Amino acid sequence: MNFEIPFGKQLISLSVPDKNIISFKCRDNKESGLKEEQDLIIDALRNPISSPNLAELAYRKKDVCILVSDITRPCPSYKFLPYLVKELKSADVSSIKIVFGLGIHRPHTQAEQIKLAGAGIAEDCKLMDFDKNKCRHIGGTSYGTPVEASEEVIDSDFLIATGNIEYHYFAGYSGGAKAFMPGVCSYNSVCANHSMMLEESARAGEFTGNPVRQDIEEAGRMAQINFIFNVILDDSKKIIGAVAGKNNEALLQGISIYDRIYEISSAEKADIVITSAGGYPKDINLYQAQKALENVKDIVKDGGVIILAAECTEGFGEDKFAEWMQEAKDFEGLFKKIRQKFVLGGHKAVAISKLLTRARVILYSNFDSTATDKMGFKKIDDIGAFIDGKLRENKDLRLAVIPNGRFIKYCG
Repeated sequence: MNFEIPFGKQLISLSVPDKNIISFKCRDNKESGLKEEQDLIIDALRNPISSPNLAELAYRKKDVCILVSDITRPCPSYKFLPYLVKELKSADVSSIKIVFGLGIHRPHTQAEQIKLAGAGIAEDCKLMDFDKNKCRHIGGTSYGTPVEASEEVIDSDFLIATGNIEYHYFAGYSGGAKAFMPGVCSYNSVCANHSMMLEESARAGEFTGNPVRQDIEEAGRMAQINFIFNVILDDSKKIIGAVAGKNNEALLQGISIYDRIYEISSAEKADIVITSAGGYPKDINLYQAQKALENVKDIVKDGGVIILAAECTEGFGEDKFAEWMQEAKDFEGLFKKIRQKFVLGGHKAVAISKLLTRARVILYSNFDSTATDKMGFKKIDDIGAFIDGKLRENKDLRLAVIPNGRFIKYCG
């Protein structure tokens, strides 16, 4: 079988003997690619879930704020923002601003902002990054999280949250109110929310019983999100589904669609799993690419190998993560350390460290061998050559190829 593995802005060709490949079943992928992107966007806006249409809701509002994903996310905001802005203009709103949800990520350049929103939107709307230095406390959740959010956002008359729905390794799913928390909330808020990732029920594909996700939902209700617009993407970042309307009713319908497409199962586990984070921008750094490891970790046998293709042009992507990754070989030490004091960035190193207790991780990336070894990984320069060598050692190896590990949830 021939595969194409996303890596940065390229595709890596990989050929694996059919007899060695594990087959997977998905619940239902019939929805994928049935409609054009613009039709899906228009249909979602014309048929909002549990909500009046956007123009009616926003009629003559003075200050409309649209939350948009940052450069590390694959969400093609520039594809749907023109349709949202058109609806808002028909509602005679006074002003529209686009706020990019950085969370704890780096700021954008002006060129990146325009690329994310689209040139037309950049002319019609005010573009701005979330400013972590301009947050205000608006309350606390029942989980003890202080909600300190962007003043630009919470002072708006009308709030729209956008993004794409996909599995998140401890928040359950992206989408919905996640554009608000952690997107435009303070470090303190994000740290408190993410500290619950250590709970067993904080895992991919879990919504109702997930404390991280339910904490996000509470924060979203406090922010009084008026409308959401979420999309579902395929491996090439094409929109294959869209939902709009009330939060979180619209999100839940989007999750249902997403699960039918991306929940997979198999009759066996693999000796070697080959995957990627989906290429640019999800593999812009290891901080983002790590999520693919979490999504495929249950596919590999104990003692098996996961090969992650992730370009990582920006290296680790976060200073604390880089620091903690130097101790990734010592899971017990790292886990004890984060239990004593939760540190953002360190949380991802702990997740990787836990994975390394049961599987080897081989990295195909821009990191050199020395940096890769310090993380507890092994560097390779040719995935195909590595696989061929392993098959010469054992012709009966079972292999799983998941070209885009960011999307899937494995259900056994």
